[in-house]
Amino acid sequence: MAAVMGLSLAACGSSSGTDTTTAANGAAATDDGKVVINFFHRWPNDPKNSMFKELVQEYMDENPNVTINMDCILNDQYKEKIRMIVSTDEVPDIFSSWSGTFAQEMIASGNVASLNDMYESDKDWSSQIAPASVEKFTFDGQIYGVPWSQDGKVFYYNKKVFEENNISIPTTWNEFIAVLDQLKAAGYETPIIAGLSDGFESLHYLGTMNQRMIDPETLAKDYDPATGEFTDPGYTEVLKKWQQLTSYMGETSTAINHETARNTYFATGEAPIMYLQFAEIPMLEKSLPDDFEYGFFNFPAFEDGKGDPKELTGAPEGFMISNKAKNPEECQKFLKWLVSKKGGEALTTQCGDLSSVAGAVDETNALPSQLEAMDIIKNASKLTPWFDNACDPGVYTVYQQVAQAIATGDETPESGMQEVQQAAASLH
Repeated sequence: MAAVMGLSLAACGSSSGTDTTTAANGAAATDDGKVVINFFHRWPNDPKNSMFKELVQEYMDENPNVTINMDCILNDQYKEKIRMIVSTDEVPDIFSSWSGTFAQEMIASGNVASLNDMYESDKDWSSQIAPASVEKFTFDGQIYGVPWSQDGKVFYYNKKVFEENNISIPTTWNEFIAVLDQLKAAGYETPIIAGLSDGFESLHYLGTMNQRMIDPETLAKDYDPATGEFTDPGYTEVLKKWQQLTSYMGETSTAINHETARNTYFATGEAPIMYLQFAEIPMLEKSLPDDFEYGFFNFPAFEDGKGDPKELTGAPEGFMISNKAKNPEECQKFLKWLVSKKGGEALTTQCGDLSSVAGAVDETNALPSQLEAMDIIKNASKLTPWFDNACDPGVYTVYQQVAQAIATGDETPESGMQEVQQAAASLH
């Protein structure tokens, strides 16, 4: 347990190498009295790891009294580890967090600091942060995070294929199905591709589809583990639509992962449509032939849906500060420096992500498609959180299993929904 909970700084770390003595809460005090900040995030791979190392080193060079010990592990392992340590005395001073229910889970530990004073006392800085992103870290009037990046998920489509077949962008579900039928008739055996061996793939679909179908008040009640029932017939209808949609993906989709679907099927033109995040634009661009053009369209509205079709599935990610940090002012100072135009430019130019900072992304450092993505995020009526950030793991894990089983023909929407209802009932 000690090995799991300890921060393995060598994993991706950056520090000055100063001799330190660990304090009771995981912060540290150096022998010469310098400030030490423990910083934990989920990006151990390049280009982000190298970017963070460079930024952290630059900050320490500018602030020689500060030592930043940086640790990082990948996504799923990060979720497991931060959940274990956030309620202990080993909680890092600064750590990355998703928004939505994941952020609420961190806050429920009692070890996350409210940052209202940080935002109120420095309007020159806070006014540059996208309000929609800040809102996703705000609960009961208290701000608990500093959003670093923002993202959204839409259908990417092959413009050449659509133009050659006189296909219009669909705005409703029935129009979308008609487009898929038209593509099949044009010879595309797999008109839409997905990598369903990655569990998040189906969850991103179902989270959006639930939002489009279900009344917002009912959805909020069901996503709350204390009150969730999932008895609205609209949920079963969503799974029926999921069953219908996966029939156009072919047997390949259940056997491949998301990256393979993107690079081997969509980027080659074999499948003309794929549901992708804006953060994937740089990765996709590396796989595309020179003459490939793609466009975006949001998830279509359900004709019988009660949700707002102008919402966009997506969410910001950001950083939280522990309320046990020995040097909270220094933590705030570093985050203001990091989440700034300078840091945002690095995030976009080096990593391709969309910064939450105004002015950090423009025509000088972003692709035209990234600027279009920024406009789509800006014009969305609301950001719908990823399904696995919106409800309890006990529910979305079952949803994920049900979605896979429906895609392979081993489950019906009706029986799958019963499993979800049982999972929800077990939480209260």
